Amino acid sequence: MSILHTILWFLVAIGILVVIHEFGHYLAARWAGVKVLRFSVGFGKPLFSRRFGADQTEWTLSALPFGGYVKMLDEREGTVPEADLPRAFNRATVWRRIGIAAAGPAANFLLAMVFYWVLLMQGLPALKPIIGEPPADSPAARAGLVAGDEIVRVNGIETPTFTDLRLSLLRAGVAGDPLRVDLADGRQVQIAPVPLDTDNLEQDTLRPLGIVRFDPDMAPVVGKILPEGAAARDGLREGDRLVRANGQPVARWQDWVEVVRAHAARPIQIEILRDGRVLPLSITPDSVEEAGRRVGKIGAGPRIDESALARLMTEVRYGPVEALWRGVVKTWDMSVFTLEMMGRMVLGQVSWKNLSGPLTIADYAGQSAALGWISFISFLALVSVSLGVLNLLPIPLLDGGHLMYYVAEIFTGRPVPERIMEMGARIGMMLLLLLMSFALFNDLQRLISG
Repeated sequence: MSILHTILWFLVAIGILVVIHEFGHYLAARWAGVKVLRFSVGFGKPLFSRRFGADQTEWTLSALPFGGYVKMLDEREGTVPEADLPRAFNRATVWRRIGIAAAGPAANFLLAMVFYWVLLMQGLPALKPIIGEPPADSPAARAGLVAGDEIVRVNGIETPTFTDLRLSLLRAGVAGDPLRVDLADGRQVQIAPVPLDTDNLEQDTLRPLGIVRFDPDMAPVVGKILPEGAAARDGLREGDRLVRANGQPVARWQDWVEVVRAHAARPIQIEILRDGRVLPLSITPDSVEEAGRRVGKIGAGPRIDESALARLMTEVRYGPVEALWRGVVKTWDMSVFTLEMMGRMVLGQVSWKNLSGPLTIADYAGQSAALGWISFISFLALVSVSLGVLNLLPIPLLDGGHLMYYVAEIFTGRPVPERIMEMGARIGMMLLLLLMSFALFNDLQRLISG
């Protein structure tokens, strides 16, 4: 996947989310009778600008794409003509100002609901929550789970897909809750909670429980090859069949994966069957960090048996009314989960290493777009929820900071003094810079470790 492709879809994603967020502020301001002077997508020097509408609002596309803003008429920022005084933001009632500040995050939540609604009506293809053979003496094995078990609920919450299963187990694991698991065959088992490695929750958080995804036995035949991976670099081709690796027979693709993972940055002498001939080849897997250790990867997948895959797949689809309700519930659940994770980071229960910045978001934008529109819309819905939650945090400069001031005004009966707001702005700027620094540092670490 090219850098240009990643940048393009990152800009598309940011553009959609920022426009919706700021349009929420814009519409609320118009409905509240406040005059809008400028609607800007991005910060810094304007690249494109046009004025139109009854108020001659300036619509601007600016150079720095990391956000946007809506500038409203305000006596605190300059002289206001007497005729426009009733339309100044600072003269709006506190309840109207609360509505304007809250409208941006609300627009992000609404966008996520609409996206989930559309996806759930369209139908989401996904893996069934079927597990593989738990490792011996793991909590899942001690609870009696075996390969082929399908987990339909965790602590009473439905898990129609393996992604839902992973999320439910992650939430319970981070909270340290005991696990009550319902299976498709009617059994119910208890799984003892285990401490999670909270330094990197993007890695496989299910393995400590002994829960692994069910993978049917696959023939050791090469399928898709990534152009920048070790497989392409060292001459492996689609359709090649692995015969031997370091002198040992390769019977299944899973056997080949274990060999590759154990040989990070070390050559493997292999024999392949290509066009009816057995050929020798040497391949050196790339070394990447995973769960705190170095493992090998070559950038190649197996040739998929479509009939075997179909038995493991499901489609989550609902009618318009139920899809809308489930979209609302999904948005609420993801909002609460995001807030829980932020709170646990502040309390030190979850590592700040899980914080993602613009480089990771750009990478995910490019990857999801490459997988198709359903994957990209799912990505946008998730980031839209995160953006809504982030903006509601009581940090000055964010919408939540403004709401904090307006709530204080309701209780005191007078606006927060300018001096306190200026101090708050400085503190807010420091906190946001610190947050962005953490996120960017994590991005660079992920980039370096592969």
